[in-house]
Amino acid sequence: MKNVIRKPFRYSNVGVVYWLIGINVIIFATMQILGSGFSRYVSLYMAMIPAAVMNYKWIWTFITYMFLHGSITHILFNMLGLFIFGIHVERQMGSREFLLYYLLTGTLAGFFSFIVYYLTGNYFIALMGASGALFAVELAYAVFFPDSIIYIWGILPLRAPIMVLGFTALELFFAIRGRDNVAHLTHLAGFGFGWIYFLIRFGMNPWRRLIGR
Repeated sequence: MKNVIRKPFRYSNVGVVYWLIGINVIIFATMQILGSGFSRYVSLYMAMIPAAVMNYKWIWTFITYMFLHGSITHILFNMLGLFIFGIHVERQMGSREFLLYYLLTGTLAGFFSFIVYYLTGNYFIALMGASGALFAVELAYAVFFPDSIIYIWGILPLRAPIMVLGFTALELFFAIRGRDNVAHLTHLAGFGFGWIYFLIRFGMNPWRRLIGR
């Protein structure tokens, strides 16, 4: 069983990141062009809404929510992050591994969010955005390239592990604070499932890579 779980895919690099960005942009642009009525219809069937999952078994929304964004800034920052970090991670992992990693961590982050919303009575909240999977991609980037320097806002230089751990700490703080509509727990879940993926799939402890051991 262990050998099956860790059996590598045949390596290829076909630009999955560009396809993911393209799909996200096409969906967002179509919603904007066709107006608010169409946008509400698409959001109803693609966003992860706990009540819809419970009552109508719309389990596909654990995946489709990742391809839905509520504003231009929402999709801009997510797709920019996917472009900056995802290209390098895909090149390192290979396209098949990257696609599995991206979709699996994002789906599990959506499922985790569903459980949290269900237990806290938030049945009608609409979860959307690629941020959960993106946090997993950022973790992978820091694990694969721990000496890489990232310039925050183009000014502040930080090593990739510091950036990822810092962002994670901020997400944890805001999740506990709980005063906005951002899905901080989904972001943290993406990070957490990415961590577990490295442990199980690659037999690699991310912590040792992040701290340089």
